[in-house]
Amino acid sequence: MTTAVTAAETTPVKTADSRRISARVRILLWLLVVMAVALATVATTTRSLLLRDVDQRISQLLTQETGEFANFVNHGVDPETGERFSDPRRLLRVFLQRQYSDADEELLGLIRADLPEPHVIRQRRDLPDRTALWRDDDALTRIFASTAASGTLHRSGGEVRWAKVAIDPAGDAAPGAFVVAFHADRERAVANETFRTLLAISGVALLMTTGIGWAVAGRILAPVRVVRITAAQLTEQDLTRRIPVKGRDDIAALAETFNGMLDRLERAFAAQREFVDDAGHELRTPITIVRGHLEVMGDDPADREETVRLVTDELDRMSRIVEDLLLLAKAERPDFISPEPVQLAELTADVFVKARTLGDREWVLDGVADREARLDPQRITQAMVQLAQNAVQHTVPGQRIRIGSGSHGDRIELHVTDNGPGVQPGDTEVIFERFRRGTARRGARTSGAGLGLAIVRAIAEGHRGRVELRPTEGGGATFVLILETSS
Repeated sequence: MTTAVTAAETTPVKTADSRRISARVRILLWLLVVMAVALATVATTTRSLLLRDVDQRISQLLTQETGEFANFVNHGVDPETGERFSDPRRLLRVFLQRQYSDADEELLGLIRADLPEPHVIRQRRDLPDRTALWRDDDALTRIFASTAASGTLHRSGGEVRWAKVAIDPAGDAAPGAFVVAFHADRERAVANETFRTLLAISGVALLMTTGIGWAVAGRILAPVRVVRITAAQLTEQDLTRRIPVKGRDDIAALAETFNGMLDRLERAFAAQREFVDDAGHELRTPITIVRGHLEVMGDDPADREETVRLVTDELDRMSRIVEDLLLLAKAERPDFISPEPVQLAELTADVFVKARTLGDREWVLDGVADREARLDPQRITQAMVQLAQNAVQHTVPGQRIRIGSGSHGDRIELHVTDNGPGVQPGDTEVIFERFRRGTARRGARTSGAGLGLAIVRAIAEGHRGRVELRPTEGGGATFVLILETSS
């Protein structure tokens, strides 16, 4: 038996790319890299400073010891004879008896004898055999034979820094030298141990930073994840979800901005649905009328002529509705308005001349603004003619309609005023909406779809302005285009 599988069951569900690195991980990685570099730099710099201090201290100690011996050679006297020293051996023994050396320091006296190796005079100190320099005849021979006053020996027992002062013999005395030797390995070991300790502490700090950074980054980015999840769950049918805003930081500002965007989207979709419903309703009526008349049309020529007239009239009305809808759709485009320098007086006069052909009314040019402004003359003319047509539809022959313009600083106003029945107070807020004619219409001779004033508002807003309905002295209606523009 074969089971049918529906298309919904076979459609793969899109999931997040597993190879994508989250912002939380990237933040943590960057934090760890920066901290690791910083801690390694601190540890390495500390080790370098410690080793430099060791070298400086050793150099100072060697200089001090050799300086003290040189001073003793020049000014010292034999305590037994009270005279200056003449024997290098006696000089070295007396000096070494009076010195206290550091733990890693050796003070030695070297006397050239007949043997290949020099004779050693030293203090009574116990040093490890592999460390003590006085036991290394080869090293002592090299130091004694060296023409340099100081140097460094790299031995199997460790590094030795040394300095010497040669003793000029008097008479038949054998030549000698005073040698200061410092075993630097222990001092360097302290610096290296400090370096290793810093590395261990740095490792612990990185581990703690990893845990704390992971928790903090997760808490900071939690609203961002909520934004992502909310955005993924949004559909055209459900735009009611919002993100809870907590705090006053940038993340809270992001959540507020996202909620504001959702508010605008919800209003836009609601307006779109309402627009589609209203447009469908307005277009369905003439289609129904046309179909009904065509279905009942007979063979009588007079009947056919009347049916054709009615059908043509409804088709013309549908064409006007479609054209108005297309115009309102263009109002959302950035090129809907093409501003250019325009003389307001000339524009107002042109509108007045064109409006006079709309009906048998008392047309009055009610003042003009004598200035130049940047606006779209075709769109402004279209809006003003629409307002004039609206006034004609709601007045009777002989009634007065006034058209004019005025200037108030950077603001200009163009108005159309009629003395018709006016607008009901409850309709003021709705007459500029699409397909809204208000609860009580001002007249009964219009077959419009309720798009005229919506087009006027779109043109005004395209000029960064607005359209207003103002009270009219003596009754009627005054529609004003208020445009913010610069000369």
